[in-house]
Amino acid sequence: MSKLSGITPSGHVHLGNHLGAVRRWALDGGADDLYFVADLHGMTTPHNPAKLRSLAREQLAVLIAAGIDPERVFVQSDLARELGALTWVLECTCNYGEAARMIQFKEKSKGQAGVRLSLLTYPALMAADILLQGADEVPVGEDQRQHVELTRTLAKRFNGTYGDVFTIPRAVLPPAGARVKDLADPTRKMSKSARDAVGVVFVLDEPDQIRRKIRRAVTDGGSVPVHAPETRPGMANLLEILAACRGGSPAELADEFTSYGAVKDAVAEAVVEELRPLRSRAMALLDDVAELDRVRKAGAERARERGSHRLDAALRMIGAN
Repeated sequence: MSKLSGITPSGHVHLGNHLGAVRRWALDGGADDLYFVADLHGMTTPHNPAKLRSLAREQLAVLIAAGIDPERVFVQSDLARELGALTWVLECTCNYGEAARMIQFKEKSKGQAGVRLSLLTYPALMAADILLQGADEVPVGEDQRQHVELTRTLAKRFNGTYGDVFTIPRAVLPPAGARVKDLADPTRKMSKSARDAVGVVFVLDEPDQIRRKIRRAVTDGGSVPVHAPETRPGMANLLEILAACRGGSPAELADEFTSYGAVKDAVAEAVVEELRPLRSRAMALLDDVAELDRVRKAGAERARERGSHRLDAALRMIGAN
């Protein structure tokens, strides 16, 4: 049983990404699981090529620094030729109406001029990511579940029309991770693409930066710390971050403190210590250009080898070679 998960370099990796996904990948990943930096997915809207390239390298370093086996990590664009060919095969298997019904396409294209075609065809590329590697399970949030269902449809249609090539994957909701909110606006999730980074803790932030951001976090009108997400979302967010870093329940942790300031200090130190080894290893990798390039090249070769027979079979059965 193999799983496939990816992270898009739309911005720097933040605390929510680490606590909610990356840390779990490192702890629970199986020998056949794969994790990739989805840089091709970052091209569906206008982007800066140099920044995208830099963010992809940074994310690769962070995944490895978090403890994920380097043999299970690759960068999506390193398989651009294979994915490009398979994406075309799947576009030839997909109906226009199926692609146009995707909720993300409807939402992101609404009221926009000059929408890129890739925003419409992106689900075919996501299907190629999954089917090329023969993944059995794809852990996704609700916002991506529809895309995995389309992948299942395309795999079944291709297999039924031309012959069995693809594993039929299934979407799985990952175990509930820390739902880290923006420190400046605890009504929204912490985001890589947030316009204002004042409320976002990035995993490569300096320790003093982390402390400043957490001490400036928006809290609520009370004076005694309590875990009440509906009425005091700012304090609840801090307590949930502390619980994710230290263990224990947010409600029980609240009883340890008599002031909001004490909570912020405890959260700041817990986050600094949680991220310290990751930051140190990631920065060392980013400084060692040759080693990171070696790991990246090896990861691409393994992912390419793992999927090459499926691509060859699909092209042969569809009449392309």
